[in-house]
Amino acid sequence: MINILLVDDHELVRTGISKILNEVKGFQVIDECETGEEAIKFCRQTEPDVILMDMDMPGMGGLEASKKILRFAPDAKIIVLTVHSEDPFPTKVMQIGAAGYLTKGTPPQEMVNAIRAVNSGQRYLPAQIAQQMALSQFKSIEENPFSSLSDRELQIMLMITRGEKVPDISAHLHLSTKTINSYRYRMFEKLDVGNDVELTHLAIRHGMLKTEKL
Repeated sequence: MINILLVDDHELVRTGISKILNEVKGFQVIDECETGEEAIKFCRQTEPDVILMDMDMPGMGGLEASKKILRFAPDAKIIVLTVHSEDPFPTKVMQIGAAGYLTKGTPPQEMVNAIRAVNSGQRYLPAQIAQQMALSQFKSIEENPFSSLSDRELQIMLMITRGEKVPDISAHLHLSTKTINSYRYRMFEKLDVGNDVELTHLAIRHGMLKTEKL
């Protein structure tokens, strides 16, 4: 039996995925979490075979939660399941040690195949994502300026473009507002934008931000 932890802040998404996976022979969704913080707490107490982790959630988000889980459980098998298909998201996710990357448009059978592959010790990337990651090595920063951001900057960028305010980001990430603003202004310099609105427009233009979240 492959025991799966499902992490997503949308109940409708969790319900749909759980129904699909629990109908697969040898699969069992053992719990669901709404935030990265809940997932970390669960994984300190229980070791699921595979973790399906959303990237965009309130609080620290899936990228940071995955990093923290992999620090105390380096053998954890995490598949990030997200709306983002554009690099640098897949590259960042695989660099931190995740076992797989899927978009929410993935057919159910491919999700099943990914879980089985990851559970057996393989890494899994859909063909189109793998090709995109390979081609991104030849792209310049000018083509996708977000490639210049660090993991933390990328995380804060997602939170800002979701409309979260600096005090809230500070509380969620357990960092001072001064530190958050330092990351923020460093991002502005790297991306050549002057404020949060310009940052959001740039993110949409480069496919970093979806206008509708699944």
